[in-house]
Amino acid sequence: MKVTLLCVGGVKGPLASVIHEYEDRTRRYWRFQALELPAGHGKRGKADARDVMEAEEARILSQLPARGKGDVVALTRAGMTMGSRGLAKYLEERALRSSPQVAFVIGGAFGLGDQVLARADRKLAISAMTLPHEVARLILTEQLYRAGSISRNEPYHKGP
Repeated sequence: MKVTLLCVGGVKGPLASVIHEYEDRTRRYWRFQALELPAGHGKRGKADARDVMEAEEARILSQLPARGKGDVVALTRAGMTMGSRGLAKYLEERALRSSPQVAFVIGGAFGLGDQVLARADRKLAISAMTLPHEVARLILTEQLYRAGSISRNEPYHKGP
C-alpha cells in the first residue's frame, strides 16, 4: 500500500535531517512518498488568509487520490485523536482491504481549506495545539514509522 504525505511547504533548518531520517525509516514498511506543495500567496500577491488558503487548497486537491482510489486523512486540530496502536491498526486495515493509497495532508500557515476537509475520509488531530508544519510532519512521519514497527511486532514501540 502506498502512503503519501502531502504537505504545504518544505522543511529546512534543524528539523530537516530528522524528518528525512524518519521518512527513510517509514519506507521500510510502506511505499512512502512525501510531496511538498508550494506555500503560496493568493491572487492579490499578499498574505490574505482566504486567498492563500484557496491557492493552497487547489494545489492539494489536484494531488489527492480520486474517491475510491484511496483514503484521505486531513491533519487538523478539530480532528479525532488516535494513539500509535490505533494508527497501526488503521493502516493494517487499509492494507488488508487492498486500499491502494492513504494520503495524509498537512496544510500551510492558515490550515486546510473547506474543500480539502470535505474531501477527507478522516480528520486526525496530532495535538489540540497549533503546530508548525515541520513539527507536525516530524510527528506524523515518526508515528508512521512506529505504526510499521507495531504491525511487524518489532521492538521500537515500548508503550501500551
